[in-house]
Amino acid sequence: MTLPTAESSGTYRLGDREVHRLGYGAMQLAGPHVMGPPADRDAAVAVLRRAVELGVDHVDTSDYYGPTVVNELIREALHPYPEGLVIVTKVGARRDADGGWPEALDAADLRRAVQENIDHLGVEALDVVNLRMPGFAEPVQRSLAEPFEALAAMQQEGLVRHLGVSNVTPQMFAEARAIAPVACVQNHYNLVHRADDPLIDALAREGIPYTPFFPLGGFTPLQSAALETVARRLETTPMQVALSWLLARSPNLLLIPGTSSVAHLEENVQAGARVLGPAELDELDRIGGTGGTGGPVVDL
Repeated sequence: MTLPTAESSGTYRLGDREVHRLGYGAMQLAGPHVMGPPADRDAAVAVLRRAVELGVDHVDTSDYYGPTVVNELIREALHPYPEGLVIVTKVGARRDADGGWPEALDAADLRRAVQENIDHLGVEALDVVNLRMPGFAEPVQRSLAEPFEALAAMQQEGLVRHLGVSNVTPQMFAEARAIAPVACVQNHYNLVHRADDPLIDALAREGIPYTPFFPLGGFTPLQSAALETVARRLETTPMQVALSWLLARSPNLLLIPGTSSVAHLEENVQAGARVLGPAELDELDRIGGTGGTGGPVVDL
């Protein structure tokens, strides 16, 4: 049987490139707690190469995964990079000896992070850099002007091609956009965590992609059981159903499911080819406790 490829998920513009909407998040290639090397380096390299074979042309990473481990794996597996591959990285934190993620948002920290990402990926400039603001899963309202201005200066120097923001409120996005063009937003969003519905719709009107993280995070046991029921009826996995729902939610959603397994990667890519009917979409919306997007309209 021929496996579907990422092309089945459709495309959307990210920066100055059209990418397949189903990409790959590389965080899980590091060791436990995103620290140190993977247990099987060859397997990690195989996952990256298989992702590209399956049409994935949007890889999400950061030099603080490992730290440095994941970017070095990407370079080993894929360099020289295929034409059209977009590597999105993020800055704004560092790793400490205890495996924590303290913020690193001053200009010197950000310049160091950008240069280290460049060096470890083996590129002359970074395709897209997301400014990751503090907060585990929910944004904390605060000014991002100083760090975003520092990144905008590096963009003017040619070190970064496009800028994005991560873990931000609509107000923080607007603040960033007033400083420099914002190519993408990466926030916590999934079938049951729908707080960003108005922001997603507003970004779609502007042609700006939105990348959700934690696609299966924060489900209650009842919600998980209901999702599993739908998955069994469709003879697939809960993860595939959740990813297919995200692809159906809005055309500007770009997905970056992560895995360290080739078999799991292939399952995730198949989600791009699955079309959910109106009945399934309505049932899945009810799992999330909503029959529609609801909420206030965000005006960007």
